[in-house]
Amino acid sequence: MIQTIAVANYRSLLDVKVPLGQLNLITGYNGSGKSNLYRALRLLAACARDGVVNALASEGGLQSTFWAGPETLSRAMKRGDVPVEGGPRKKPVRLKLGFSTDEFSYLIELGLPEPSSSAFSLDPEIKREVIWTGTVCRPASTLVERKGPVVRIRNGRKWEVASQHINTFDSIFSELSDPTTAPEIFTLREQLRSWRFYDHFRSDSQAPARQPQLGTRTPVLDHDGRDFAAALQTIREIGDSSALDHAVDDAFPGARVGINAQAGGNFEVEFYQHGLLRPLKGAELSDGTLRYLLWVAALLTPRPPALMVLNEPETSLHPDLLPAFSRLIEQVSRHSQVWVVSHASRLINALQESDNCNTIKLQKETGQTTIDGLDFLSEPAWSW
Repeated sequence: MIQTIAVANYRSLLDVKVPLGQLNLITGYNGSGKSNLYRALRLLAACARDGVVNALASEGGLQSTFWAGPETLSRAMKRGDVPVEGGPRKKPVRLKLGFSTDEFSYLIELGLPEPSSSAFSLDPEIKREVIWTGTVCRPASTLVERKGPVVRIRNGRKWEVASQHINTFDSIFSELSDPTTAPEIFTLREQLRSWRFYDHFRSDSQAPARQPQLGTRTPVLDHDGRDFAAALQTIREIGDSSALDHAVDDAFPGARVGINAQAGGNFEVEFYQHGLLRPLKGAELSDGTLRYLLWVAALLTPRPPALMVLNEPETSLHPDLLPAFSRLIEQVSRHSQVWVVSHASRLINALQESDNCNTIKLQKETGQTTIDGLDFLSEPAWSW
């Protein structure tokens, strides 16, 4: 389980260390930094897929993601006693991301390249990567260290140079993840690749989930729900079929979901409700009903990930569905670490009834995102 997520110099996240539990609820007012924290987590996951540079490009480039305020905010600035002013920077401007677990932990630092004549002179460079054991990065616990193009791997009490010419735009996960020579890199890469993100499922009239689709075994629902019917049938055959039935009945008493496997291989969802003489097809479902069933298909996956992230999952759901939805999330958190970003009060209240819920309330002070109730004495131990 991830113990801590750390982010520095990313948008409103000047220096944030987030303590995590098995079920994590991220809340806060609009503009408090929820989306920035979510994006930072996605950037971390992109490191394992060799996509962090492209991900930053899609956000407008590295420079546009840097913290826009001064290098440090004094107490007088935070109190409003003096105006917020910048000055000469004492340290290189770096975007820093990292996480810690009881086993292996990881951090990455990205910065701009030295001035050159290259057309790619604004491409981010990976300046540093570290893998260590335990929760706090120390020289004695470091297993892998990358500085610029040079990567060293600890072998007993000695260091071995694994690469001297790794590309500045390539992570160690794409270049050195061999399970024999670098098991730490390989293990972390597979963990990061297993992280699963779900934003907003489409529910419009042309949404893929409403259409019959060719069915193949689908243990993991696609992010746009195109294999919705196949995912439900996979849960029915190799997953927890009783949990599927319970989740549907919990939200819609007396209802059940079936799959019509047509002769040509297409699968179509059928929704049976008490009082109706025929099942409703996917095209007939309300937006809220379809969205809820899509969440059921996503959360009851027969292949649970290490981390599942749900970004504002309450969209289009009627408030009366949120208690049942929260019970489904709580059930899933027994098998996967779950991260829920939400500002729906009824979902927040329902999730907070769980003893396992770790509530992280974000707030903004002088443009900087902070965690309510957390200060330098109570925040998780972390060292860059």
